Amino acid sequence: MSRLASACLPLTLVLGFATTAIADPLPEPPVGIATLATQAANTAVAERLPLTDPQDFEDASRGLVAQLDDPRILNPDGSVAWDTARFDFLDAPAPATVNPSLWRQGQLNSLHGLFEVVPGIWQFRGYDMAVMTLIAGDIGWIVVDPLTTSAPARAGLALANRELGERPVTGIIFTHSHGDHFGGVRGIIDEAEVAERQVPVIAPHGFTAEAVSENLMAGNYMGRRASLQFGNHLPPGETGHVGTGLGQRLSNGQIGLLRPTYEVPLGGETLTIDGVEFVFVDASNTEAPAELMFYLPALKALSTAEVATRTFHNVLTPRGAKVRDTLRWSQALDEVLVRFGGEAEVLFASHHWPTWGRERLQQALQNQRDLYRYVHDQTIRLANHGGTQHEIAEELEEPWFSATDFGTRDYYGTLNHNSKAVYQNYFGWWDGVPANYHQHPPEAAATRYVDLMGGAEEGLRKGIAAFESGDYRWAATVFNHIVFADAGNRPAQEWLAAAYEQMGFQAESGAWRNYYLTAAMELRDGLPETPQTFDDPAFLQGVPTAALLDALVARYNPARLSREAFVIQFVFPDRQEQFHVEVNPAVAFPRSGMAPAATAQLTLDRSDFDRLLMRRVELPELLQGGGAELSGDGTAIGAFFGALDQFEYWFNVATP
Repeated sequence: MSRLASACLPLTLVLGFATTAIADPLPEPPVGIATLATQAANTAVAERLPLTDPQDFEDASRGLVAQLDDPRILNPDGSVAWDTARFDFLDAPAPATVNPSLWRQGQLNSLHGLFEVVPGIWQFRGYDMAVMTLIAGDIGWIVVDPLTTSAPARAGLALANRELGERPVTGIIFTHSHGDHFGGVRGIIDEAEVAERQVPVIAPHGFTAEAVSENLMAGNYMGRRASLQFGNHLPPGETGHVGTGLGQRLSNGQIGLLRPTYEVPLGGETLTIDGVEFVFVDASNTEAPAELMFYLPALKALSTAEVATRTFHNVLTPRGAKVRDTLRWSQALDEVLVRFGGEAEVLFASHHWPTWGRERLQQALQNQRDLYRYVHDQTIRLANHGGTQHEIAEELEEPWFSATDFGTRDYYGTLNHNSKAVYQNYFGWWDGVPANYHQHPPEAAATRYVDLMGGAEEGLRKGIAAFESGDYRWAATVFNHIVFADAGNRPAQEWLAAAYEQMGFQAESGAWRNYYLTAAMELRDGLPETPQTFDDPAFLQGVPTAALLDALVARYNPARLSREAFVIQFVFPDRQEQFHVEVNPAVAFPRSGMAPAATAQLTLDRSDFDRLLMRRVELPELLQGGGAELSGDGTAIGAFFGALDQFEYWFNVATP
């Protein structure tokens, strides 16, 4: 071969390795700014909706009696339970980084104080996610839904006593089984006072079982996802937390539970509490599995609890819960519309502000009823045409009245995910497509997708192109595959966070915004280091022992059992209760009563058992101090507790 020919050979042959063109460096993702596509999307919302309609602001401000002197409500340990000042930034026009409809809802939800609904009914609003209602009885206050934590409930009652005259609590009503409607009860009353003064604590049928199911049985997983839904760790501001749509946020502090003294039966009932007649309406299996509404004939006032508020609610929550029945939901609303719509003069609920006037009340109830019936019927109709949950959700358009009735808009639940929930309620999690029945789990699938993309870098470029075109949904899908294929790929994490951020900036739903922005924050900054636990003695105290043991054995890990099957007997003298747990290599099964032949018996007060479960005391300490007695084979106790998993709250969500 000649020297000239050699000189003309490709460089790859001369050097003995292949070369590739040097790729352009990847651009940096935007952080904390609204892209042009997001600005255009939010501008379109502002142009489409009558955001300047003053009616909601007039209603939300009506009847103000007083506000707390200090914007902060403190817990006994000095921590902040609530601070109204954190939402002062909302007193401004909507920025480009917030859906203008959600911004408006945040402004309304931030209005705070003690408000008169009608003479005899007041509401403490704007100091928690939910609203606490106080109804004047012959002697004292009938308190409806005492908020999430003790300190705001205590502050609300104190404000009412200061402004309206001192009254004892003569009744408690829990409208349903969600924690933001009962968790603050110990701030206004406890078991001893309930028993001493015979104060009725009224709740719907099945309340205790459902409250325990959500907050204890599924508490760790649901609580972790709730931290994203409610934006618990997002800083308030134009690029962060602006509210949940249902209210601003959950208060911080002690969450308690009191066992009801009476549960209203299925079908409803009329009761007189402290001289006030309540017509209770069964609303079970609507917004909550256990829920009621009520009408006050003497005051011509209708409470729809959380069945009808000033938003489209969740049919299946982002935090996870039992899917809700929209057909039943619409029927319950139609019942109160027919029974009381012709005479009621005011409609109030456990969130948001009231609606006054018979015609406006009737229209609000009808629109709420039609909203849940619409998503139900249209989902079923399209499913019967062969549509899958994702296809149906994309096809559905909002009903006509949502263009002007802000109370039916997607501030919390959305038409998109509520339609999927209706589908799930009837057809389950699967869309019927065979390829989707037994898919690879996310990490295994992600490695295959990235391979099809041509590798992570090529996938990133394709995702960035989708991002720059404004297709943030597809960009997030591409980036998510790369992250789940390689959790250490920092550029993919940053770009995924950027996609989530723009989706959050555009979301009309406060829950969607919070979920996206919290996920973006976790991708950028890692998981919070704040210790988190749902083992609150104020809550466990109100949990029936049977339910507590059911939740306890749900932690049983058979692989950790170190011996043959055995039976443990528990005796709780303070409650005069006996339960035993049969432990075998597959399950741990609790039963009430005494076991015929227990391997070991542990006798201690239920209150000390609660402390033991919360790791606030060790068993040897109780035994040595005389707080517990152990008989039989003590190694069985160690084997049982040693086979129980301990859950980490801060598990990954946005990364594998």
